[in-house]
Amino acid sequence: MIRAFHRWPGLIALALVTILSLSGAALSVFPAAERIAAPQAEAGLTVATLADRIQAVHTGVEQIRRSPSGRITAYWFDQGTPGAAVIDPATGEGVASADPNQTLRWLTNLHRSLFLGDGGRIAMAAGALAMLALSLSGAALVARRTGGWRHWFAPLRGPLAGRLHVEIARIAVIGLILSSTTALWMTASTFDLLPDGGAAPAFPVQLSGDTGFAAGQMATLQQTPVAALRELSYPYPGDATDAFTLKTDRGTGYLDQGNGALLAWADLTGWERVSETIYMLHTGQGAATLGLVLGLMALGVPAMGATGVLVWLAGRRGRPRIRGSQPAGRAGTILLVGSEGGSTWSFAATLHAALTEAGQSVHVGPMSGFAPERYAKAERIILLAATYGDGAAPDSAKGFLDRLRALDRAPDIPLAVLGFGDRSFPAYCAFAKAVMAEAQAKGWPVLMPLDTIDRQSPQDFARWGRALGEALGVSLEVSHQPVLPKTETLTLVSRRDYGAEVQAPTAILRFALPRATLWQRLTGEGFARFTAGDLVGILPEGSAVPRLYSLASGRRDGFIEIVVRKLPGGLASSQLTALEPGDTVTAFLRRNPGFRAGRGRAPLILIGAGTGVGPLAGIVRGNAPRRPIHLFFGMRHPDSDFFYGAEIPTWREEGRLARLVTAVSRGARPHYVQDALRGEAAQVAELIRDGARVMVCGGRDMAAGVADALAEILAPTGLTPAVLKAQGRYVEDVY
Repeated sequence: MIRAFHRWPGLIALALVTILSLSGAALSVFPAAERIAAPQAEAGLTVATLADRIQAVHTGVEQIRRSPSGRITAYWFDQGTPGAAVIDPATGEGVASADPNQTLRWLTNLHRSLFLGDGGRIAMAAGALAMLALSLSGAALVARRTGGWRHWFAPLRGPLAGRLHVEIARIAVIGLILSSTTALWMTASTFDLLPDGGAAPAFPVQLSGDTGFAAGQMATLQQTPVAALRELSYPYPGDATDAFTLKTDRGTGYLDQGNGALLAWADLTGWERVSETIYMLHTGQGAATLGLVLGLMALGVPAMGATGVLVWLAGRRGRPRIRGSQPAGRAGTILLVGSEGGSTWSFAATLHAALTEAGQSVHVGPMSGFAPERYAKAERIILLAATYGDGAAPDSAKGFLDRLRALDRAPDIPLAVLGFGDRSFPAYCAFAKAVMAEAQAKGWPVLMPLDTIDRQSPQDFARWGRALGEALGVSLEVSHQPVLPKTETLTLVSRRDYGAEVQAPTAILRFALPRATLWQRLTGEGFARFTAGDLVGILPEGSAVPRLYSLASGRRDGFIEIVVRKLPGGLASSQLTALEPGDTVTAFLRRNPGFRAGRGRAPLILIGAGTGVGPLAGIVRGNAPRRPIHLFFGMRHPDSDFFYGAEIPTWREEGRLARLVTAVSRGARPHYVQDALRGEAAQVAELIRDGARVMVCGGRDMAAGVADALAEILAPTGLTPAVLKAQGRYVEDVY
């Protein structure tokens, strides 16, 4: 049992734990290098003296930081220009650049998240968990092999690979347990799975009202050694309501800028000290020698992985056959799938089962793996192709058309293409149609004409399946039961109604946030984590096809919010707009990674009309870092459908929204959101030149009009919407 528990996590997570360990070993070098390179403060130097020395050189100093390695960094403004440098504490002068080490940043992002954001963090946490499981089970196996814990270093016998595996393990296991345990703690802290435990002092209400007291004269700073300093932040120049903020290894306090008095202080809590100790143990920050030792132990992971694989290969007795899908070279039917969200794969599974029952040998794979040279015994090729966005290839079909176009001639194997889509979209099954057109241009023989499935209709699929059976000369019944993600029940807590005056009844619906289990918080399943712009799937009564709505809230808001307009004959919208507080709906969450505000401080230009403002409002609401956001909002009339009109003034006061530009389409002079963009052409062009990100949400006609307007606005700059899209600075959520 222990051996199996040790073997399978190791084989499954080998690549992940190898990346984790190698990147961790590389990172362990940096704290020691920083400690060696950074000028160290002399013994007995106080923060007051250090502040005097720095201010004598950089009069506009804003902040002084000391890292665990002893490196001191100062930040300042000189005639409106920001500056920063690593400081020699003996002189107060800059001696090195304060810019982040790009290699360190790259390795850190790889080590923490594989450059994949929260999903990558969870993956690396899974790698750390696998490493912990491997370490504990491996330790038990070593003890068993050596005859008990007391004989841990007993001589070994047996094949070289096995002996090397154990020799490395019994040296490195302590470090790996420590590294993996602290990694899991830090991941849990990142995802707010642990209590905060902080006790920052309340900002003082009573201040002297004076300014200009020198930091070097403050008694508290004169009594604080530099060795205890973490950060000293200066008050905003000329603002008598601000104060100095001092952070040390004991706690945090505020100092009056008028007389230097200590206004408030809070010691570090026990929980904070534990967290900081764990951070030190994992990163080596403040304990460089320990970090190097742990890094050396981490280098044992790839060696153990290689020897472990050799041991496994030597001991296995054949590999069990995978039931279901046949190898591509042996199958008579090649079934390839192009899917974005995964639903098309469920149709492929249904078809595979039906064909297999009818006596056919079937290989199932992604369209991206299209390789006709492998299909030695294939008698037919069937493509199930969904469409992404405005006719693009879905995720599992990327590269298919390029491979097809690169062929000298099409395979001499009859082809059938079945498209999946939604007829309400202009680009209905556009990718499937493009595939069929290219196939015909290549002279690919046709098994069946192109057919389509509207809104995942089981009836359409059954009809097509019977036609496929006739083409194959077999009786084929495909009875598909749609497989939906795991759903949850949402309870409506409030609603706000708009649009009756312009015959467009619309409601902002706010649902209570379901309680997430620990497992959901760890894995992100259900509604454990989401941001504005993600999608909520509502399953209306009497239908098996969900309707997707963009979320106007994030998890941190504490509720689930959508903006719904009642459409004539719309099943989902009619049911949703009829809800009253206390009523419930069945729903699931779907990520929308292509519609994200992104990180950084670059400005955002948000453009939306009608209900499309919902996710944009959610982005504004969640703008705690006060990133510059410029919102262009198109509505019919401000008296009828000015959604979030009550909140917008507050968001502006709080700095969450920098600017609002509205366009009213029902009035004496109809004005649309693209007209509003043209009216602000100079500022829009300047913002985009300076790196702004554009996000568009709403109807397709509106989005097309916005793209045309931006093309005109950006023409003098040499930029285009297409270029911005290629750079990841222009994203759309259109319907």
